[in-house]
This record gives sequence, C-alpha cells and structure tokens, in this order.
Amino acid sequence: MAINKNHEFEDLEGIKCAIVERNVSSERIAFLGNILKFNGFNTVMVPCPPPKAIAPKPAAAAGDEIAEVPASPVPETFTLGVTDVSFNVTNAIFGRLLKMPNGHIVTPAYWNQKEEEPHDEVPYYEYT
Repeated sequence: MAINKNHEFEDLEGIKCAIVERNVSSERIAFLGNILKFNGFNTVMVPCPPPKAIAPKPAAAAGDEIAEVPASPVPETFTLGVTDVSFNVTNAIFGRLLKMPNGHIVTPAYWNQKEEEPHDEVPYYEYT
C-alpha cells in the first residue's frame, strides 16, 4: 500500500516496483527509460489492461435506424516501474537527483517533455 498518491508501488512481472507512470505510450517509455537507466535504476515495463467495454445502448424502437459506430482502435499503453521501491518521481525531479548523459539536471519541464533540452536553473536557495 502506498504512503500517498505520489509514492505507489506494486508487483510488475513478479518484481516489487515503485511506479513511475501509468498509461504511457511506448515513445514515452523509451524517453523515461533512457533517463532512469542512465541514473542507475532498473526499469520494468508491463502492458496496461485494456479499458472496460462501454455498456451497449438499449435497443432502438421498431423502425428506428441504428447507426453502427466503428470501433476505434485502443492505443496500447504501459505501466513503467523501477525496482528500487524507495524511488519517488516527485522527490527525484524536484530534488534535482536525476541527470542527463550530457551532465544537465533533469527539470520538470524536460521530464514532461515540454522542452527539448533541460535548462539548468540555479535553485532559489543557491543565489548569493
């Protein structure tokens, strides 16, 4: 059981893991996996179960046309975890604990893929 919503863990493929993110695409898995592996974490990825089917609508009255809606393909999503159960994503990002191979610190904007390269910002407590 998680201490709070930001520190979840569960068994993935029989291994106790701290959950990094749920319902993520394979592209995001590759992005996050590279960061985590560079920082020395072993990652585990498992496919998420498909969403529950929507309940069918009641049958139409006689004479009403029923338009068939084509089934949209369900995107394949995954759950990503790390084998270190003490890992907490929020603490790792805001504590500036994750680094890139080029030496830059992973920022929240870079983690969320809102910027191409992390911009190392000097934390407010280090200003002189």
